[in-house]
Amino acid sequence: MKTNTNFLRNSHIRYMASLFVMVAFCTTSLTYAQRPGFGPAQSIKDPIVDAIVKEATENSQLEKLAHELMDGIGPRLVGSPKMKQANDWAVSKYAGWGISARNEKWGEWRGWDRGITHVDMISPWVKSLEGMQLAWSPSTGGKTVTGETIVLADAADSIAFQQWLPSVKGKFVLVSMAQPTGRPDYNWDEFGTKESIEKMKKNRTELTQAWQRRITKSGYNARTLAIALEEAGALGVIQSNWSQGFGVNKIFSANTKKTPTIDLSLEDYSLLFRLTESGSKPQISVRADSKETGVQPTFNTIAEIKGSEKPDEYVILSAHFDSWDGGTGATDNGTGTLTMMEAMRILKKILPNPKRTILVGHWGSEEQGLNGSRAFVEDHPEIVQNMQALFNQDNGTGRVSNISGQGFLHSYEYISRWLTRVPSDIRQHITTNFPGSPGGGGSDFASFLAAGAPAFSLSSLGWSYGNYTWHTNRDTYDKIVFDDVRNNAILTAILAYMASEDNTKTSREKIVLPINPRTGQPGQWPTPTKATRKGGLN
Repeated sequence: MKTNTNFLRNSHIRYMASLFVMVAFCTTSLTYAQRPGFGPAQSIKDPIVDAIVKEATENSQLEKLAHELMDGIGPRLVGSPKMKQANDWAVSKYAGWGISARNEKWGEWRGWDRGITHVDMISPWVKSLEGMQLAWSPSTGGKTVTGETIVLADAADSIAFQQWLPSVKGKFVLVSMAQPTGRPDYNWDEFGTKESIEKMKKNRTELTQAWQRRITKSGYNARTLAIALEEAGALGVIQSNWSQGFGVNKIFSANTKKTPTIDLSLEDYSLLFRLTESGSKPQISVRADSKETGVQPTFNTIAEIKGSEKPDEYVILSAHFDSWDGGTGATDNGTGTLTMMEAMRILKKILPNPKRTILVGHWGSEEQGLNGSRAFVEDHPEIVQNMQALFNQDNGTGRVSNISGQGFLHSYEYISRWLTRVPSDIRQHITTNFPGSPGGGGSDFASFLAAGAPAFSLSSLGWSYGNYTWHTNRDTYDKIVFDDVRNNAILTAILAYMASEDNTKTSREKIVLPINPRTGQPGQWPTPTKATRKGGLN
């Protein structure tokens, strides 16, 4: 086998260059304004930037857009009527701003429309319970169903579990562990003694492990257990997926096919659990009015401001449009959506004839695996191959605090240059990490990154995102921090402006990834994953 010495020499040079950049420019511990040469005094005056800031602060449309989307339309589960309503709303809003927009079909999904869920405890006393059916849960067929509750058995093994299984017939089965506390850890840390905190955590760990063993001994996993219960005649499956914050649960999808799956708040679930365990035989009544609507087309909403000099080169603004539907998807990803819509509105007014085409993608079915953006990458190689840059925002309402170079060797040069035009009161909050490493998933920028295109995540401050709003029943309008979203709209509009008008094309040269310590092999750049074009049907 012949050795290509030029290839080896060039690879060595690239590897050494990558190491140099990583050492010289990795800035994870410094904010942008703290680095020499980029302090507040170094801000560059630019009339376009001034106009962007003025429009964003004096004529902001964010509150109005948020009210229309989150309050007026609501949650945007893929395949639901609300998702299509949101697609059409966005096209209409863009048209009103003079921006060309369209809904582009990328696939099909199981259609489902959430109706009313009402749960009451009627014995041993009367109380309305806080709960809702999970997404794609079967309904109760237009009736209120009443029955006793029973706790999932702690059987010795799968044989013993099979012997217990018939006892669920005509009952609602409690399938989640009863949490030992409804107080989040930060509340314990603030007020608890060291001894009581350690005791609580030890108890919780032991209970969690014991419940996991209970599931394992049944011979089922979470998915197959729900099906086994409904096949044994259970009236419904009752769970509580606590999000480790006061009054907050995560709401995902049901595994049952014929009987409803209901999520109850920690407080109400624990009440039922304790009463059931003590032999009080509580009874609940449930009405769940969801409706199956058949296979539905699914869309990305695409809008663009056509480039005047390089219309076939693209700057892309990116945010997923769908949400889980326990709340109204306000911070996941309503605020990302608002950021991109407001940035496009401002750019159309201030920069109506950009050098490159500025395109925005509002992607569908991100929550089920980045499907909308993956489909776009598959369907539009001509756009992906000619991308100047993509900016994606998808982790809550907070102001942008971090930008990574995502493993592009020369990302420091162009992103840093673009950031010099950003006002210091916005730029000072941003930490950068160059050249960084490529993100393998998590949000839609990864779909483009896997195709080798310069795609970047505008990562935000948390605002208790993980516990309180990410995929929860509390992800609602009132959690939006509008000053931070305004910050992000200004930042995004300026970055899009700078990327569009840049005289040079961005480099796609990648770093040589470090050795994977587990395999001993060089790290690999993420590879494209095919979109699921027909989902939710099995």
